[in-house]
Amino acid sequence: MSSARPGLMPLAVAGTAVAGAIAWLVLRDPDGPVSPGYAAGISAAAAAAFACHRIGSMIMLPRPVRGYWSWLSRAAVALCLSSVAAVWALPDTYQRGMPLLVAAPLVVAVVMAVLGFLRLPRVATSGLRRAQLALDGATVAVAGGLTFLYVVIDLAPTGTPGATQVGAALVGVGGLLALVVIGKAASSPDSAVPIASLRTLAVAPLIGVAAPVLQVVGDDTVRLMIVALGMPLVGTALCVSAYLQLRALSRPAPATPAVPVRCVISSIVRALPLVAVVGTAILVITVSARQLNWHQRALVTGAVLIVAFVAARQLLGLRERARLLDGVRQQQTELEHLAMHDPLTGLANRARFSAVLAERLDAHLPASVLLIDLDDFKMVNDTLGHAVGDQLLYEVAQRLLRDSAQGFVPARLGGDEFAVLLDVDAPEAAERAAARIVEALAVPFRVGEHHLLAHASVGVAPAEAGERADEVLRNADIAMYAAKDAGKASWTRFEPRMRAEVVNHARLGSELHNALIRRELYLLYQPVYDIVTGRLAGVEALVRWEHPQRGNIPPGDFIGVAERSGLIVPMGSWVLRTACRQLSRWQAEYGDAAITRINVNVAARQLREASFVDEVTAVLHDTGLQPGNLVLEVTESSVLDGPHVRETLEALHDLGVRLALDDFGTGQSSLSLLRAVPVDVLKLDKSFVDGICDGADRGRLAVAAAVAQLAEYLQLSAVAEGIESADQMNRLREMGYRLGQGFHLGRPLPADEVGAIMARGGVDATRDGTVPAARVA
Repeated sequence: MSSARPGLMPLAVAGTAVAGAIAWLVLRDPDGPVSPGYAAGISAAAAAAFACHRIGSMIMLPRPVRGYWSWLSRAAVALCLSSVAAVWALPDTYQRGMPLLVAAPLVVAVVMAVLGFLRLPRVATSGLRRAQLALDGATVAVAGGLTFLYVVIDLAPTGTPGATQVGAALVGVGGLLALVVIGKAASSPDSAVPIASLRTLAVAPLIGVAAPVLQVVGDDTVRLMIVALGMPLVGTALCVSAYLQLRALSRPAPATPAVPVRCVISSIVRALPLVAVVGTAILVITVSARQLNWHQRALVTGAVLIVAFVAARQLLGLRERARLLDGVRQQQTELEHLAMHDPLTGLANRARFSAVLAERLDAHLPASVLLIDLDDFKMVNDTLGHAVGDQLLYEVAQRLLRDSAQGFVPARLGGDEFAVLLDVDAPEAAERAAARIVEALAVPFRVGEHHLLAHASVGVAPAEAGERADEVLRNADIAMYAAKDAGKASWTRFEPRMRAEVVNHARLGSELHNALIRRELYLLYQPVYDIVTGRLAGVEALVRWEHPQRGNIPPGDFIGVAERSGLIVPMGSWVLRTACRQLSRWQAEYGDAAITRINVNVAARQLREASFVDEVTAVLHDTGLQPGNLVLEVTESSVLDGPHVRETLEALHDLGVRLALDDFGTGQSSLSLLRAVPVDVLKLDKSFVDGICDGADRGRLAVAAAVAQLAEYLQLSAVAEGIESADQMNRLREMGYRLGQGFHLGRPLPADEVGAIMARGGVDATRDGTVPAARVA
């Protein structure tokens, strides 16, 4: 939901209040009570307080900007109290000036607004700037006070109470001070507060200056208009300013900030101190003309003119200096924006996101992090190019902006990784937000002429008490990888046990690295039998790890660690060379009785290596094997890893190496892969062999039969994996399978035991349906 749309409600209330005040002025009974005229001011001020308070509680804004809006909300409350006080203090419009009961809340509102502006960047960030601001304010305040004393009060009708004149003077001087501070803020733009929002607020102090003067010197009609319209207009200005801030938040930030445009109001406001000097000089000349002789008047006039000439010269110098400073400030603004925002999407970057999260945690406010990683984004870059990939990232960012609820902070952390900061810590609320994002990103994106899917895995991490920003981000990252492991396109909430698993994986990765160096890895060879003749047809090389302290570590515990850490590349190279060297030894020792092929599993990470084909060629040359002696087993997910993998497989096939598609039938694109990849062997996954004999699952039976027929039609070899009983073997043989492997036929064996099978000329694995004699536990 857009952030700007809810901002229309306070604006509508304030606008209605102004319209109601105008209608009351037109339709009121001249002899009726004045009190209804204050209702519009109360409503508009209350709407302004609500609008400013809501922005002040938004976590996506920097802390100084949130403080600025919080102070403005307090100022709006003071304005509301002033309108309420006017109901008792101003029973009719014939009382001139401003009673202290009405003026005091207005002065408090001015002080609060000034405090809010002082929190903005570059308004009063150093002692020198604070001193300059104080001197400018003092100059304007003294000049304004003198003007009220010698001009406004002199024009006041006889009988005007002195207390109401003092109240009006205090409010008027406060308005001038507020104009000075607004001028400083508007001339030093901050990316988080739109310049239009700051300049809109100049309407409020302008009314604050004009209203006290007219309350003292105006007639009954003018004073009635001030009573009815003054406060509603101030409240409306605050609501408009708040709406402009919300609208800026709902729009994507530009790659570079816009060049600030000079504004007539801000230029005049910046010149207020010099205007005050000139005005005071004119006032001195006017007063001296009435009370001094002509010699004294000439001396005073000359002195004042000298001061005026010097002030004019300073003004020209300041204009040139301001022109130079504008260029420096623009460059500084651009650098600050680049340092805190992603140049491609305009979202907050990692530094900005971490800073906002840290601020929220330091303030002990609720926070949750959603870490979003696009699934298989690399395939988009590889197939369609980086330009399309960048455009997809931009569209994802825009969808996150549109679909994020108010109070959320979306960011791009780098690459295809995004994050959203939530202002909640309830796990259920964070999970609902994650589910919405997964659902929103599942809708196809229109990128140029392409319709692309960008499924995402999301990690959810509510912040716990005492956690640092980097800890919460790390927890979300752990949960995100858990979501990927669970099948992608989903979300997972962080649990403490996940951290222990990551630590264990990291420790295991370090030990696996040492195992490669210390030669703790070894190979076993699982026989592949011809289930028609019962003879040994080949073996599959399987890596095992003998840990010096923990003994044998199951492959399922360390293969995944090797893939995530990148150790799969050196480990796979060792397996390939060791297996080929062993086949060469068997052939040298057993001659024609030796097997002619050996199967080696290859990971996608190995296939992405540019030198993999050269490595295979070198291993075959060094071991004296022919390319047809080697069968490389790849999974369907490996083949789908990108065009470079397919190019590698085609190069291997052209070399003469046989390729086997492992776990066939378990993926979503099994049949299409047969057209895209030069496959020689199909290995039916064990899940289709299980239960094939009892007839309970006709689907498995149909798939198993179809694969055998497909392999025969395409002239491919078909191997059934996971055969665990004689009945399964017999049923598969009836379907047309000739090759099989599994615990029924033979468990993984050391090299010497496989050699013993070759020495006997092979084993009849089908005789009487019994398990072959070479089978070991």
